[in-house]
Parts: sequence; structure tokens; C-alpha cells
Amino acid sequence: MSDAQNASHAVPLPVRRPRRLRTSPVMRNFTAETDLNPNRFVLPAFIADGIDEPKPISSLPGVVQHTTDSLLKAVEEAATAGVGSIDLFGVPLESDKDSTGSVGAREDGVLNRALTAVRERFGDDILVMADTCLDEFTDHGHCGVLSPDSRGDLVVDNDATLQAYADMAVAQANAGAHIVSPSGMMDGQVRVIREALDAAGHQDVAIMAYSAKYASAFYGPFREAVGSSLKGDRRTYQQDCRNLRESILETQLDIDEGADMVMVKPAMPYLDVLREIANMSPVPVAAYQVSGEYAMISAAAERGWIDKETAIMESFYGLRRAGADIILSYWATWVAQRLAS
Repeated sequence: MSDAQNASHAVPLPVRRPRRLRTSPVMRNFTAETDLNPNRFVLPAFIADGIDEPKPISSLPGVVQHTTDSLLKAVEEAATAGVGSIDLFGVPLESDKDSTGSVGAREDGVLNRALTAVRERFGDDILVMADTCLDEFTDHGHCGVLSPDSRGDLVVDNDATLQAYADMAVAQANAGAHIVSPSGMMDGQVRVIREALDAAGHQDVAIMAYSAKYASAFYGPFREAVGSSLKGDRRTYQQDCRNLRESILETQLDIDEGADMVMVKPAMPYLDVLREIANMSPVPVAAYQVSGEYAMISAAAERGWIDKETAIMESFYGLRRAGADIILSYWATWVAQRLAS
């Protein structure tokens, strides 16, 4: 074959070589589009009444229901790693639950005691966030007060629930919360809470609204973590997984009512929602990597099907890349420590 024939059959060489920017770890880090900042991580934690030592949660390997002492140690570890916030969920005694979740607003309730303990110990070194919802504290497990509707069926009464949320938010602010986080998906909840906080002199307490919160199978392990008494489901107030536009509406309403930050929950199955909310929101956007997402990765890793550490980091970068300014995850401290190593 002549030189001319060889030339005519030569494979064209690439004009651009994107692989140049993947040649080494230092080059990949130098050109990475997405960074993680532990200051924007939130560690959810459970504080339980009536226990003398931390109680493991079987469906959340490595996560426990805390005593006050173990909670303070976990917060110290998180703060030392640079984690920006701790989000506290209360687990009351069964005997303290009632139809209105009243223990959630009591100064001596398990959650408010923990908020005070953390704030007194750490001050402003780490932001103290409180879950502002009734579900952990009601004997029926719903996120609101139940009342009969026009047909006599018991339903979550939106407007009756709003006052309970206002009372709870003020109690949490009194206990030391920097941030309250209404998660019940009641219409008008952010406005009522903002007005109540301001009237009580807590103009400096921020609201992180669970704005796009979907009814999801991925909450399963969380129900064990808080000892949920839920009967039925929450599909009349949490969003339908088939919908996107209503998340934009819910988020805009919360912003208009005074939300300082908004949230998408769950996170990984709703990256499209997260991106849309990030594109439209003028306030910081959080994504909550919920218990089922944590359990799913943990279970697959335990079986040797995936590499756990790599999967955790990939999940965090995915949330950040999709638009999350803030990430809530049970791995918040671990990822912060890894980034520092």
C-alpha cells in the first residue's frame, strides 16, 4: 500500500482532548466545577427521653437516639469538623404524647431541653436548628391537629394546626434555636410562624421552610428513629411524587411569607426539583438526604455491592451540583472530616 493510500485511511486525531483535565488527582481537583463546604452541612440528630445510654437505630446503621450527654459529644465532634448546623428531632416518652402534640411546645419537653443544652454549651459556634412539627409528639403520628371534616371523617386540620406551630416555634426560639424548620406542609405555616416569632421578640431567629416535601417511601427509617405513632399516611398534605410545578408554587409561597431558606426533601430522587428550585429561589436552598437514602447506600455497601465511601461522596457532590447550597445528611460529620483529611 502506498503512502498516499495509508494517509487516506488514517484515523483522524482528536482536535480537543478533554481527558487532559482528568490526568491526575491534582488536575481533577484544580478543574472541578463543584466544591463542598462543611459550613453548609447540617447534621440531623435525635434526642430521646427516658434512656440512659444511646440507643442504636436498626434501620440507620451508625445513627442513634441520643441522651443529652451523647448529643453534646456528637455536636462537639460536628463543630470541630466544621459542620455548620445541628438539626434536632425530639423523641418523647409515649406517655407524653397526646392528640395535639402539646409536649413539643413545653419548656420541659425533650426537644426544648436539648435545644437549651446545646445552645448553652456551644453558643454561636454551631447553628442550632429545631424541627418544627407535631408528628413526633402526637399519639396519632400526624403532623397536625385532627378534626372532623364536613363528612365526619378525621382529617389534619390545617388552620387549627397553625397556632400549634406558632407556639412550638416560639418555644424553640426561647430554648435557644437559631433556626426553626417547619416541616408539616400546612398552608400558611411560614407566615404564622414568622409573625409569632417577631411578636415574641425573636426577629433574629431564621426559618428554614420544608417547601418541597414529598410523600415518600424513603422516610421509613426515620419513623423508627422518632418512634412514630403514625396511623395512615400523609398524602393529603405532603406532595405527590408525580408533580414538579407545585413545588415551585409551594416554594414561592414560603418565600413570600418570609422563609429565609427553603428545602427540597427527599433529595436524591428529586434532583430535577432541586435544580428548578435553585434556579428560581432568591434565598438559600437546602436538600435533605433522608433516612431511606442513607439506609439504601448503607445496605448496599454492607452487602459489598457498592463502595460506601465513594458512594457517599458521589451523593453529596450530586446534591451540590444539582443546586443545593445546604445539605442535611446523617453523614455530615463524616464527610466534613474526610474533606479535611
